[in-house]
Amino acid sequence: MLTVNLGPIPLPITLFLMLVALLVAAGVGRLVGRGQQTGIGNVLVDMLWAALLVARIAFVAAWFDTYRGTPWSMLDIRDGGFTLWAGLLAASGVAIWRGWRRAALRKPLIWGVSAGVLAWGGMFGAIHMMNNTALPEVSLTTLAGESADLAALAAGKPMVVNLWASWCPPCRREMPVLAAAQKQETGVRFVFVNQGEEGATAQRYLSAGHLDLANVLLDSGARLGRAVGSGALPTTLFYDANGRLVDTHLGELSAASLASKLNRLRTRTDFSTKRVTHQ
Repeated sequence: MLTVNLGPIPLPITLFLMLVALLVAAGVGRLVGRGQQTGIGNVLVDMLWAALLVARIAFVAAWFDTYRGTPWSMLDIRDGGFTLWAGLLAASGVAIWRGWRRAALRKPLIWGVSAGVLAWGGMFGAIHMMNNTALPEVSLTTLAGESADLAALAAGKPMVVNLWASWCPPCRREMPVLAAAQKQETGVRFVFVNQGEEGATAQRYLSAGHLDLANVLLDSGARLGRAVGSGALPTTLFYDANGRLVDTHLGELSAASLASKLNRLRTRTDFSTKRVTHQ
């Protein structure tokens, strides 16, 4: 499961879990501090803002050369470029500072944050266990109408599977980034699976955009999206050489966020290969 539908709006599961964890943390903190009429909601909001800001700055700093050509894209957080450990350090720093300044907050903060972390970890672990991380067996076709199979296309290479449609604005914005990566990253197989459109529609869009892509497939029933638990476009899936899902991205990819994901994919693929060799 990659998304949760709130009415007609698909919400990334990671964002949903974070919101639930924040609510749990705020509720437990308020319960523990009720004797002193102390709540931690404001502190949690400050922790969240600090985490997002520092995590973004750390990510941009790490991939600055990639952002250099388009500096305004540093501000576009829709690409999902955040450095987790930096955000956690920033959030912890805010919690420690606020607790040090006001003793009444310390106990509610400790209990609230601990409850939020446990809630997030429990839900994330349960969802991860339910997820099918193997390469989906979904019937696909090429633009020429021939049958295609993702496992056969992978051929023992790590693979990036992009779910897209021509009517989807973020799909169109990220497509040149993925097209450039397909030409540069010869050790990774890129596959572009159109969701729910006819071959003529997909081909018209690719021709109009002068996008010379290999491995463009059609999924007329949008079954692949349902198989991986995503109701959002674009969705990008990263599989290692053994066909195991190691990372995902919902929404538009920038050159920096894609480079970060590919770096992680290579690391996980190398680790899996070494483990299989030693076994």
